[in-house]
Amino acid sequence: FSTAIAITEQPVSVSVPVGYSFMLRCRAQGHTSLQYQWFCQCQSDCRLIPGATNQDLPIIAEQTQLYTCRVNDLHRNAVFSDWVKVEVHQCVARGLPPQLWQGEPVIVLNPSEQWVEVGQPLQLQCAAMGVPAPSYQWYRNGNLLEQQKRKKLWIAHAKVSDSGTYLCCASNRHGEHWTNAVDIHIGEQSQPTSLCCTLPATGKIALLVGNNRYQHHPNLMAPVRDVFELSRLLEHLGFQVVSLLD
Repeated sequence: FSTAIAITEQPVSVSVPVGYSFMLRCRAQGHTSLQYQWFCQCQSDCRLIPGATNQDLPIIAEQTQLYTCRVNDLHRNAVFSDWVKVEVHQCVARGLPPQLWQGEPVIVLNPSEQWVEVGQPLQLQCAAMGVPAPSYQWYRNGNLLEQQKRKKLWIAHAKVSDSGTYLCCASNRHGEHWTNAVDIHIGEQSQPTSLCCTLPATGKIALLVGNNRYQHHPNLMAPVRDVFELSRLLEHLGFQVVSLLD
């Protein structure tokens, strides 16, 4: 019977930088001696890990994958552990995780300020490393958002009342870490562009310089005539022209 085996310690999900070394643990009790076998799943491909027959599975993080452990007894009873996720961050800033990292949350992606039209979707995203993998909680204007407990905050149809200052808390048993606070603007004017692009043009001015006397170069054929012709063209296009010679 499957109840002849009881898993006493489930493996736990982790969120780690690429190249990080760690162990996934599984413990079980049964009426006879037990055998362990680990499996991994990347996308939809589930496969047995050759040689992974110990309670602890050593991993060097390379890509995000799911893992589970099968436990058998001598009577062919078998149970599987929970599936756990090993999330691997490929692009973590240099110097992370900190030295002597104990698995406390470390923010690796902060949300960004946004301008969103009313009725359009609002999506904010953050990410943190941690062992075990952190849980997430979003806040707006200091108030807990009861339904927003993932690293991606999603509001399908934004309302003006969704405007405000947002931030997210990532936490695990070692502590908590907060993202930067960002302002979200719903139904306001679109994101301002640079000052040079927002000010109306008050006039068009062209500066033309015609040089004919060069110290180390032969004189040009007709710079004065060229400046004159170009000035007429620019004035026709609405420019105020300033012409200088030599």
